[in-house]
Amino acid sequence: MIWENPEWFWALLIIPVVTVYKYWAFKTRRTGAILFSRTKIFNETTKGWRAYGAWVTGLFQLIAVILIITALARPQIENVTIERSVEGIDMVLVIDISSSMLAEDLKPNRLEAVKAIAEEFVEQRVNDRIGLVVFARESITLVPPTLDHRLVRTQLQMLDLGIVRDGTAIGMGVATALNRLRDSDAESRVIILLTDGENNAGEIDPITSAQMARAMGVRMHIIGASTEGTAPYPVDDPVFGRRYFNIAVDIDEPLMTEMAEMTGGIYLRARDNEELRRVYRELDELETSQIDELIYFDRHDRYMTFLVPGMIFLLLSFVLDKTIFRIGF
Repeated sequence: MIWENPEWFWALLIIPVVTVYKYWAFKTRRTGAILFSRTKIFNETTKGWRAYGAWVTGLFQLIAVILIITALARPQIENVTIERSVEGIDMVLVIDISSSMLAEDLKPNRLEAVKAIAEEFVEQRVNDRIGLVVFARESITLVPPTLDHRLVRTQLQMLDLGIVRDGTAIGMGVATALNRLRDSDAESRVIILLTDGENNAGEIDPITSAQMARAMGVRMHIIGASTEGTAPYPVDDPVFGRRYFNIAVDIDEPLMTEMAEMTGGIYLRARDNEELRRVYRELDELETSQIDELIYFDRHDRYMTFLVPGMIFLLLSFVLDKTIFRIGF
């Protein structure tokens, strides 16, 4: 609640002064009395009743004055109406699911780390349509761009290797994502590509796919997800059980950087889980949806809430003073 004329509250300072004065006047004034023989009890009862009535009417008058002053301060309720216009982003996550994603330089392995952190990323993008494309030697669309983020997160949780033949066809993954964004009417269209290796398959080479993205006005950010040098890779042996071999890390960073910059995007490297989370957080901040807000303020007076009871208390004090108690304060 706000107050249009708060200066009226200064008038409340006079209440203690008036109260003290009236109390002093009540104590010092002398009242006439008619003496009756053997009427001591009657006189004392009447005096006590009138004293009690004086305090009641005085209290009612005090409450009335406080309420009326509060009404004069013009209490108001302010209503705020916000109209939001959101221009979201159409975005496709393109994730490498080649066999090398089982390497355990990210924990528990590259694929599981990417699935969990990409799911966190999707949860933050409430205004965007998000799609999911996966690739190895071929590429497929698991989810077209949609606002049903629960579906996207479910597909991420269920994601596993073996959906398509093994290999790394980066250009094909980008081309499939571009096909899903072709009919998008969003102001901003983005591809976030994650891979852990070099392109070694596919009919469309990575540079050609980047040129297609640039021609369509689609921005592409690329994440390289692996450590440097070598990474432990599990192999299940039917005789000796699970064993680990070190495999070489083969991300072509100059090519990834060129592809990203060609479309106005960036290339980022994630060598462990925390770096991968930081990379997605950086992309989340970089690709912000446009939100326009119109704020309307509307005020409603509430002085009657105080004025009406104030007048009632004032009227009650007058009526009681002239009828039941027959004494003023």
